[in-house]
Amino acid sequence: MSITLTDQDRPELQKAIEEIVDSGLTGVSLRVHDERGEWAGSAGVAEPGGAAKPPIDGHVRIGSNTKTFTATLVLQLVAEGRIGLDTPAADYLPEFGLDERITVRMLLQHTSGVFNFTGEYYDDGTFVPGIPATPAGKEWVDNRFHTYRPQELVELALSKPARFEPGTGWSYANTNYVLARLLIEKVTGRSVAEEMQRLILGPLGLTGTVAPTTQTEIPEPHAHAYYRYEEAGEQQTVDVTRHNPSWISSGGDMISTTRDLHTFISALVGGKLLPAPLLAEMCAPHPTGIPNMDYGLGVFVLTTDGGTVITHNGGMAGHGALMYSTPDGGTTLTATLNYVDDAALSLAEAFQKATQRLVQEVFGGGQAESADAAEPAQ
Repeated sequence: MSITLTDQDRPELQKAIEEIVDSGLTGVSLRVHDERGEWAGSAGVAEPGGAAKPPIDGHVRIGSNTKTFTATLVLQLVAEGRIGLDTPAADYLPEFGLDERITVRMLLQHTSGVFNFTGEYYDDGTFVPGIPATPAGKEWVDNRFHTYRPQELVELALSKPARFEPGTGWSYANTNYVLARLLIEKVTGRSVAEEMQRLILGPLGLTGTVAPTTQTEIPEPHAHAYYRYEEAGEQQTVDVTRHNPSWISSGGDMISTTRDLHTFISALVGGKLLPAPLLAEMCAPHPTGIPNMDYGLGVFVLTTDGGTVITHNGGMAGHGALMYSTPDGGTTLTATLNYVDDAALSLAEAFQKATQRLVQEVFGGGQAESADAAEPAQ
């Protein structure tokens, strides 16, 4: 049985999260499991101007960590014989007119080439916007309770040119995971939230984890998320902890805690959720073009000085979450972040440096960047 250690037992971890707060983030909660046992601590504040620290096991919008849950769910349905990993996605979702070459595997691997409905960043530095709801100033704040149907997100993406021919490149796109959600719902006849409860949340006892789809509330306790924008030459800062996450759908809408994220990732890599062959496919590295960072099926495969780490990170308009594990589950790092977000992603560098610092402390170095680490669920 693991034990929770005090700040004084792991001063290097407490110092790391305090320095992360000093870099500009509002608050950090960290949980580490390794050969020394379990350590959990927090630094900073739950909301700007307050005195209370972020709750160590508070709820947070986990952004693109949702993709790992969604991919696991798809692979569980593959194990049940209800989905074929190399079957064309169009066979399950004929209504969208998808390119017949796009397989289910390509959706989970981000090799489909479909346009990212939250906007595309191209190699030449240009940005092609997606839905108006993508956090981009006052427009997002004013529309943050609007409900977007998954189908309309996909239809918008498919109205744009593909980035590349299916299977010929890699590009991180939330659209892939909204398609995965619709595929889950089509083959099961149930909502993604119901299937998530049946196959993951229920069996693992993840009582602090929610697939909210369109729900605006976040369970207590939680740190607050803020969004900053400029209007008439003045800075406005708004509490956006409550908002409708349907703008990101299953690309990043879930809520969880550091404890539940640890339970999930350790169970996943430990073989409790997937048969060994499918787990091996999930963690098989595919080149992304990011140094030391490949992608499997819903997970990044990170190369550090200490070896391989299975990971996903996510940011969600003032909330963020980190999830890392060694392939054997022997060491895990899960963290939640709260900060003041903005359209300029002014805390992107602080977010990335935070992940790098924590990975270095726990896993022995290496890079910790991911395609979504510095962006609000993109």
